[in-house]
Amino acid sequence: MKQTKIFKKNYLSAEEIAVLAKELEKGAIGVFPTDTVYGIGTGALAEKAVAEIYQIKNRPASMPLQLLTAGVERSRALGEFSPQALRLARKFWPGALTLVVPPADNYKTFARGFKGLGLRVPQDNFLEMLLDYMKMPLATTSANLHGQPVWTQENPVVRAFEGKVDFIVLGGTLSPTPSSVVDCCSEKPVLLREGQILRTALETTLGENVIKK
Repeated sequence: MKQTKIFKKNYLSAEEIAVLAKELEKGAIGVFPTDTVYGIGTGALAEKAVAEIYQIKNRPASMPLQLLTAGVERSRALGEFSPQALRLARKFWPGALTLVVPPADNYKTFARGFKGLGLRVPQDNFLEMLLDYMKMPLATTSANLHGQPVWTQENPVVRAFEGKVDFIVLGGTLSPTPSSVVDCCSEKPVLLREGQILRTALETTLGENVIKK
């Protein structure tokens, strides 16, 4: 069992956030608020910690984690953005949209055998600062057990993850609606999950119909 440190988001200093960023890069596992639901994550190159997240959540190996980055340009360095993907990124990032794009040649290890990388730039002051301090993306997924509803309140998050992760950052009650997910690996964008950003908004931005899987 781990000795889980618990923080309040609004009381963290920039120096403390910088320390958490370094810990994540070294393979610490954290639970934290995002602009959608609570997330669990670690540094994208921390293979052992990534595997541990799958174990903690009982998440099937067939389901990839997404990568959070500090901005559009950092994400573009990781993946190959089609014109449609770039249009969506510039319209909705930072925000609740995950784009799945083919990995760039230098970052295929981040895809871990999957055809695409799920990338997102979150709109949250704490996460923006955390990601700014990190030299690598944050590999993350929702902080819940696989197949169970997401937790949006502090107490259930602490009960579920205390002793299993290295730190928890509490940020109050969050939205139960996750990000929307659009697969841009093929010629036509495919909506894999409709979340905070509606299909109609995506289609308006693209000027074309979006296939819904």
